Amino acid sequence: MSLSPWDRVRIARGKDRPTALFYIENLFEDFFELHGDRHFKDDPAIVGGLATIDGRAVTVIGQQKGRSTKENVLRNFGMPYPEGYRKALRLMKQAEKFGRPVICFVDTSGAYCGIGAEERGQGEAIARNLLEMSALKVPVLSIIIGEGGSGGALALAVANEVWMLENSMYSILSPEGFASILWKDSKRAKEAAGAMKITARELKGLGVIDKIVGEKELLTPESSVAVLAKMKKGIVRFLRSYDTKSGEEIAGERYERFRKY
Repeated sequence: MSLSPWDRVRIARGKDRPTALFYIENLFEDFFELHGDRHFKDDPAIVGGLATIDGRAVTVIGQQKGRSTKENVLRNFGMPYPEGYRKALRLMKQAEKFGRPVICFVDTSGAYCGIGAEERGQGEAIARNLLEMSALKVPVLSIIIGEGGSGGALALAVANEVWMLENSMYSILSPEGFASILWKDSKRAKEAAGAMKITARELKGLGVIDKIVGEKELLTPESSVAVLAKMKKGIVRFLRSYDTKSGEEIAGERYERFRKY
């Protein structure tokens, strides 16, 4: 079907779209969630822990939105606090220590920008993730499953490969924010979406992402069987492709991937 960039933005934000926990629970076995950043508190907007796929131990991390008003309040509408990013980094460093690949599911409109988040070092937490992820000596795969907004998304996307679901979006900020800055009018968000190159196909053409996971119909938990099968097959293939590479090679390939921009 032919969809405009704005159509895809609306689909990416859809309340019935599968969340990170849905993918974690349906792609992996034996998921064991871990909590807390060891500094301040646990952030429910980021979930993560240990799991297996195809008999292989991995660390999985995802930005989690809610499916109801109550759950969205609990998950802060998928907008992480700095402690969420610090929890994610703690799990990634743990994965590196034990030689486990890292799989991230990105779905956020952006990091939370409230006063408390800024007081606790939101900018530093995101920057630290970018720095540390760039040097991890285990394979990292990031999959954008809905919204991929700003540094809040990039903090989980400094990966060896970045994939996008066909109707997801990945951008420096929201179309509304872009329109407000460029034209002083957030109502021109639809126009902004067309100018920003935020769709999977556009970003694949620019070399920003590596793979598009196709969606033949509007994606819901009930209609996701084919997408789950493709995604699982691709993840297993990705992991196998790094079996013979050293930690230095893995980190070096990730560094070169981002240097080419």
